[in-house]
Amino acid sequence: LAQRTMNTGSTPLARSAQTDRFVHDRLPPGEQLPRLVFEGPGLQFPAQLNLVQTLFARAEAHGLAGRPLLRSPGLTLSYAQAGALVERIGQVLIDDLALVPGNRVLLRGGNSIGMALVWLAVVRAGLIAVATMPLLRAKELAEVLDKARPTVALCDGRLLAELALARTDGCSLTKLLQFDGLDPTRPAADAAAAPDLAPLLQGKRGGLAACPTAATDIAMLAFTSGTTGRPKAAVHTHRDILACCETWPRHVLRATPEDIVIGSPPLAFTFGLGGLLIFPMWAGASVYFPEVPYSPATMVRLMHDVGSTICYTAPTFYRQMAPLYAQAAAESGQAWQPRLRICVSAGEGLPDATRTLWRNATGIEMLDGIGATEMFHIFISSAGAEVRHGAIGKVVPGYTARVVDEAGAELPRGSIGRLAVVGPTGCKYLDDPRQAQYVQHGWNYPGDAFTQDADDYFHYQARADDMIISAGYNIAGPEVEDALLKHPAVAECGVVGQPDEERGMIVKACCVLRAGQRGDAAMVKALQDHVKATLAPFKYPREIVFLDSLPRTETGKLQRFRLRRG
Repeated sequence: LAQRTMNTGSTPLARSAQTDRFVHDRLPPGEQLPRLVFEGPGLQFPAQLNLVQTLFARAEAHGLAGRPLLRSPGLTLSYAQAGALVERIGQVLIDDLALVPGNRVLLRGGNSIGMALVWLAVVRAGLIAVATMPLLRAKELAEVLDKARPTVALCDGRLLAELALARTDGCSLTKLLQFDGLDPTRPAADAAAAPDLAPLLQGKRGGLAACPTAATDIAMLAFTSGTTGRPKAAVHTHRDILACCETWPRHVLRATPEDIVIGSPPLAFTFGLGGLLIFPMWAGASVYFPEVPYSPATMVRLMHDVGSTICYTAPTFYRQMAPLYAQAAAESGQAWQPRLRICVSAGEGLPDATRTLWRNATGIEMLDGIGATEMFHIFISSAGAEVRHGAIGKVVPGYTARVVDEAGAELPRGSIGRLAVVGPTGCKYLDDPRQAQYVQHGWNYPGDAFTQDADDYFHYQARADDMIISAGYNIAGPEVEDALLKHPAVAECGVVGQPDEERGMIVKACCVLRAGQRGDAAMVKALQDHVKATLAPFKYPREIVFLDSLPRTETGKLQRFRLRRG
């Protein structure tokens, strides 16, 4: 990778420490690699770079070693305590399990102190983290195993069953450990299901030096969340992840050591990994992990009880939390004094209706952003006074973005086109022919349709393959969704294009109604009339169906491909 990546004023070449070359040898060919640009403060990196060692050293250098890093209902670990545990886990991986740098380690767990510790230990030891979503079934896990070929898995004891089913004949996994004992305050899982990692730490004194990885050595494989139905493995280096710390967190988020972060995105998702582990460590902040996955109600309660200052979740969660937050504030009166100051929305388009609901309930202007698993995190965003109605924001310093036509030529401002991005990170799929679609002439094409206005703000239209062309008109599904969400009867909705012989396509809306509302012909007409009164009439949904729920990925993204299937 170091030889085939185009570097602009950045890291000189260094010898790789990863003797297992499985991932390196399956990177895209040189002509399909993204052009990497390192321009701006903090974006010059040494040739030797270990991400995790750098983050812990940064905390120590700023006098934060004794400050909290990881929190749960029964346990709090300081930076120094977490760092010592990470070293000892690394000793088990290298000494007891005989892993060598470049080996892949499968990680399976929800958001917990244990999951955070094992991720950090794997990467610090020069191994490659392959984190998987908690809700994946055996078939999906088998696909990950087949592609990544890990030999060791570290798993939450409650999630062992599906992983055991995925271990078919010829499976690469030879060792399986659970990590529940790393947080002894959590309810214990079945100790007989797999050996626990915690007892193996006894007798380990720490002191294992971090692997002297090259900046361009591989830190992780991030499997995409499957909105298209076919997950891919995105490769990220130690430098990729640290470069992301020096862009959006530095210029837009601006977290501080006093911040306490909560959120629902899984650590197996790059939005969650960045927001709920890597970026807080870079800022010297701390993260709170609950005992069980968040619901909208528990998140609202914990915002107050934990004293959280930063929250990460998807628009659907914010929409569900808004009335609960307003109700809790009204019932508690002066006792309701949350410290919340930043609310980050990403993972899917943020409707203005949801932004308004949340602002009215909390007084906080939501921080929107668009990123990609392939780019690791957010590259377009704005916060505070720079937020503009209807726009996601401006390009994050360190990146360059433009709206282009099918040939890659930049379009005039206000035109709908494909988003193209270049910066210090870029797409590198593991052994996947779709690399040639994502990276073209060095630019990354995340697959989104955008416009850019005269003031450099980017306005999201739809996924590029979700634009609806009906009777010659371009219609963005999210715009119709936003209009429908403003109707008091609609709780959730998804809009897709439906093939039509006369018009080519028509707008089809799949709606989940609020309790007590009836999905009948009268409701169909009421919603159609509402959209006609809100948007240009040609954008109204000619077909409306009512569902009990919408299909979503584990990260909260709407799976429109399933709506199109009917």
